[in-house]
Amino acid sequence: MVVREKLYTVEEFLELAQAPENETRRLELADGVVVEMPPSSRLNTITAGRLAHFLNAFVIPRDLGYVTVPDGGYKLGAHTYRQPDVAFIAKAHAQDLAGVAFDGAPDLAIEVVSPSEDILKKAYEYLLAGTQVVWAVYAEDKLVRVLRLDENGDLHSKQHGVEDALDGGEVLPGFTLAVRDVFPT
Repeated sequence: MVVREKLYTVEEFLELAQAPENETRRLELADGVVVEMPPSSRLNTITAGRLAHFLNAFVIPRDLGYVTVPDGGYKLGAHTYRQPDVAFIAKAHAQDLAGVAFDGAPDLAIEVVSPSEDILKKAYEYLLAGTQVVWAVYAEDKLVRVLRLDENGDLHSKQHGVEDALDGGEVLPGFTLAVRDVFPT
């Protein structure tokens, strides 16, 4: 749902999003257009919670940075503000924890994909803004697509099913997670 026809900057958007009439709405800014995100399904929120749990179990003891959930917003450009379902941002990139939005992209963005979502567009936005890897999680199908940009800026995807494992790569060296553990039984 598009909220207004005006093109907003992130700063204007944050002012609008924090207005009392919008406090219960989950809003994002895509290319200057305010978009209201629909409520997540029960399965998607449980899946996101599991992912946040496994990431925190790895990140916190090693003091690597921060795991954010849907209220955590990232300024991906002058006219783009996204709230990934789960994300990791290294301490070196988080800088100051004051304020509403992280100024820049998370190192890892995770989107639990909803049926109406254009995940490739979102993934490309994250990656162009500096995210190193995006996990597109399909809870109903129990699979994860790992999306990255190659050296030419082309989007590449690798699919992982329940018999596979995800790894943290250069973002979280040593982190592994069986895909089957991502999804509730």
